[in-house]
Amino acid sequence: MVSDLKQELKNYQTWDSLPLHDFDPEQTDFNLSFFSRNRTINTNELYFRPYLNGSPFSGNEKLVADADSLNFSMRLMVDDGLGQPDPSKYIAFDYVIRPGDYMLSYDVQLVGMQDVIASNASFLTLTWDADLLQHEKSVDRFNGSTIYFKHHNDDVDYLSETDDDEEVIRTRVKWVSYKQRFFSSSLIADNHFDNAELKTLTKTGNTHPRYLKTMSTIVEMPYTASASETMPMSLYFGPNSYYEMRAYNLDLERQIPLGWSFFLLAWINIYIVIPVFTFLGSYGWNYGIVILILTVLLKLALFPIAYKTYLSSAKMRVLKPEIDEISAKFPKQEDAMKKQQAVMALYKKAGANPMSGCIPMLLQMPILIAMFRFFPSSIELRQQPFLWATDLSSYDSILNLPFEIPFYGDHVSLFTLLMTVSTIMYTHVNNQMMGSQSTQLPGMKTMMYIMPVMFLGLFNGYASGLSYYYFLANIITFAQMYVFRISIDENKLRARIEQNKKKPVKKSGFQRRLEEAAKQRGYKMPK
Repeated sequence: MVSDLKQELKNYQTWDSLPLHDFDPEQTDFNLSFFSRNRTINTNELYFRPYLNGSPFSGNEKLVADADSLNFSMRLMVDDGLGQPDPSKYIAFDYVIRPGDYMLSYDVQLVGMQDVIASNASFLTLTWDADLLQHEKSVDRFNGSTIYFKHHNDDVDYLSETDDDEEVIRTRVKWVSYKQRFFSSSLIADNHFDNAELKTLTKTGNTHPRYLKTMSTIVEMPYTASASETMPMSLYFGPNSYYEMRAYNLDLERQIPLGWSFFLLAWINIYIVIPVFTFLGSYGWNYGIVILILTVLLKLALFPIAYKTYLSSAKMRVLKPEIDEISAKFPKQEDAMKKQQAVMALYKKAGANPMSGCIPMLLQMPILIAMFRFFPSSIELRQQPFLWATDLSSYDSILNLPFEIPFYGDHVSLFTLLMTVSTIMYTHVNNQMMGSQSTQLPGMKTMMYIMPVMFLGLFNGYASGLSYYYFLANIITFAQMYVFRISIDENKLRARIEQNKKKPVKKSGFQRRLEEAAKQRGYKMPK
């Protein structure tokens, strides 16, 4: 139908260089329905006439200069009773298109319809059904296609990204968006929609070679039965670019998975990673180089934490002989508490804290997880080549297998392989340094080697830019460990620990108060 939506993003292509359409125009339905004379009228079953700048338009194409805007309208006129359209009674879909802007003004205008639409109608129903098309070579299981929506003056929510889902909303809604991995199509009310029914499903009978998923939206628009009434809205057809979406001040950027559920992840991406990534990308460098510089900068920022972690492990290695002596002194299971107390007393006298190595590692985890969310969803990496990778937002296959391996796939991604090998090497080296401590749970060391192999299957079909980042992070960590090993003299560290043992152990204020209270009661506190 001529009232159906059809759009193409000119500055983008599919992964195999075809024009990029968010949905199949032949399988898209954009319909306004209402009651008139005891029957339902659906506009998608009727004929619209095109108008340009308020005048009938008979051409097939209209170009817009950079400084101009295009006012385009599709009008559905009421029959005058003699088989002719009545120009004083019509429904118009009015569009204002501005060059360089992904946002279109979209108004539903009702003129002279107060005697046509049922007098008791308080709303009109707008239905939008669309079959989304796949643009990317790979599908991101953590950033799937779904429907996002924003409650009026409230937060953004969404349907399941992995399964078919539906939701009925009986409150006001600001906008509804059909989100794909890198692009979105959004219907935005200037005021609000009164209710919404949203559904995502996968059709089994769709034969389109690029069919991805079906989206369905039904919203109610307030109607006042006036002689001339306008329902103002907007349509966004564009990329899931953080700064592009944020500029509209509609929370559209919440569709980009930056770790919104945990504020720290979102802050790391919004205030650190995205600004630095955007700044470096503005120089026109290859994004493989941009990722390298970003990784170096993050590692430099985390350098003090990494140093403290290594220093803690060095102290543990120095204390290893004495810890072994304590273990030999208390070999029985029933002496485990005495053994633990003796070890903690040794740590306290030596000025060592076994937790000082764990806490810095925990501080680094939010950054690792933030990167996991950022790289696969970064549209800047889309179709950007680097070395053997043709697209940093997709997997970098160097060998296509004639069969599929369960939990792995039918190809070999080299960056994922390098990441896995380097992670195993790091685990081995780290266990040699930290394994001298007898605090690891049974089977933990084996699990530390199994995890990288599991990630091999997880990341094999994932964004190569992410695997490349983790690989770089591992290589830089190796370099840091080498620098730390040279700069930290364990003989001097041992001598300093021995000096710490000779110093009297400082008691905390709480411990002093506790001992004082015990003395007043006639108790003698253990040394």
